[in-house]
Amino acid sequence: MSNYLNILLYVQIGLSVICMYRIIRGPTIPDRMVGVDIFGILVVGVCAIISIQSEKSFILDIGIAWIILSFIGTLTLAKYLTGKKLNE
Repeated sequence: MSNYLNILLYVQIGLSVICMYRIIRGPTIPDRMVGVDIFGILVVGVCAIISIQSEKSFILDIGIAWIILSFIGTLTLAKYLTGKKLNE
């Protein structure tokens, strides 16, 4: 099972590199934000795989915190792009 988890980890890291390319070279701000969201999902996947391999559950807490911050960032950017103030 560890072999499959290593393969999945390498695939996740490869996909993260592709997302970083989209974040850096994205033609528009929404394209970059989609790249950041997908990168966040991949980071949580990497945290889950590492947590399974090492049998340490606190790594999943890092993934949960990452998702919460990513969600707040997405909401903030969406409000900014629609022209609304953050306190509305």
